[in-house]
Amino acid sequence: MNEHMIGQELQLWWAIPFAGILLSIALFPLLAPRFWHSHFPKVAAFWALVFAVPFVLLYRGAAAFNILEIFLLDYIPFIILLWGLFTISGGIYVKGTLRGTPKLNAVFLLIGTVLASWIGTTGASMLLIRPVLRANAGRRHKVHIIIFFIFLVSNIGGSLTPLGDPPLFLGFLHGVPFFWTFTLIGEMGLVALVLLSLFFLLDTYYYRRETVERVESAPFKIDGLHNIVFLAGIIGAVLLSGLWHPGQVDFLGLPIKIESLLRDGLILLMGALSLKTTRAAVYKENEFTWFPIKEVAILFAGIFMTIIPALAILKAGDRGALAPLMASLRTPTHYFWATGSLSSFLDNAPTYLTFFNSAMGEFFAGMPEHRAVHMLIAEKELYLKGIACGAVFMGANTYIGNAPNFMVRSIAEESGVRMPSFFGYMLKYSIPILIPTFVLVTVIFFS
Repeated sequence: MNEHMIGQELQLWWAIPFAGILLSIALFPLLAPRFWHSHFPKVAAFWALVFAVPFVLLYRGAAAFNILEIFLLDYIPFIILLWGLFTISGGIYVKGTLRGTPKLNAVFLLIGTVLASWIGTTGASMLLIRPVLRANAGRRHKVHIIIFFIFLVSNIGGSLTPLGDPPLFLGFLHGVPFFWTFTLIGEMGLVALVLLSLFFLLDTYYYRRETVERVESAPFKIDGLHNIVFLAGIIGAVLLSGLWHPGQVDFLGLPIKIESLLRDGLILLMGALSLKTTRAAVYKENEFTWFPIKEVAILFAGIFMTIIPALAILKAGDRGALAPLMASLRTPTHYFWATGSLSSFLDNAPTYLTFFNSAMGEFFAGMPEHRAVHMLIAEKELYLKGIACGAVFMGANTYIGNAPNFMVRSIAEESGVRMPSFFGYMLKYSIPILIPTFVLVTVIFFS
């Protein structure tokens, strides 16, 4: 039984373990922080087993194949990329006097937003979050700085190239031209302008209420600058895997692309070379620890396991338990909000691909994929824009909407910043700030 057949059989209650791990991530750090810090691997394993055991007992080989597929093709490459970017960026230390004024903070966010499309939202986030934290170390009000960093650098900024965010890279692999994503500059520019303006006003308000201590000036310098070469190596490896297709190998019945193996190997090599060539003192000055990547690896292992039924039901389309949702998609606005809402909680890459295929099936059923993609862009481009913007933009709605969100939060908390809880992030920041902004995008671009 293939994934589509399983997706047709599964009911929504199979997603209870997925909801359970999300609620655990949301509530335990708030209600039982000590327990969570010590036992979050056990909690993640518990929910993974609650799903996996009955799933394997009921569907046997097909279930095992689905689990193997998501971990080999999605989770392991995902963690390898995060590890490589986390490791290399941790070896770059920005020295000097950086005072966290509203102007400087806005410049940091602007630079990160621009960089994210070229070195990925993860790369830009890991490169800049520590300098931002150091620049604002003496300020009392700084949570909002990290929140807007997540909004802009960890999400919105990745809109303009397939290197920026995994959904766009997946579209590139399926025939969307590399530079097509530059057509999203209007949507991205509007969101970035609104958020940067709001941030500057809010940061100015808080800054004027504080007494910022004077510090002795120190010259600006960057240690570990050679790591830029290794970051470029990762970008090249990712780009190569989208352009070169030498074939595939079979592993336990699962086809694995050779270019993907090469990409992951090169990323591991870049990370290893970075560790080998970077002085230990640089990591120490950068207050670098392995905990953030460890936390992400463990929690996302549980998330990737329990997300299997949700993705299978989505891929079943009008034959699955979410058939009413899939049947209701009629306009670019529908695609924007449906893709975005689900990308806020599910892996945004397969969610993008699901709605991408849904749009092509709706308008160009039976065509070869390369021709259908060409026709989608030529005749129904607004639908593809809605899918792309929804997947990238709305990853900012929750901590788990995009992997860098969680890593930035973890690094900030290690630095002593008391970040809001899962629901606190949504209720205080993403819902009141992002949702009205996305409504504005809808009115201007997708109506």
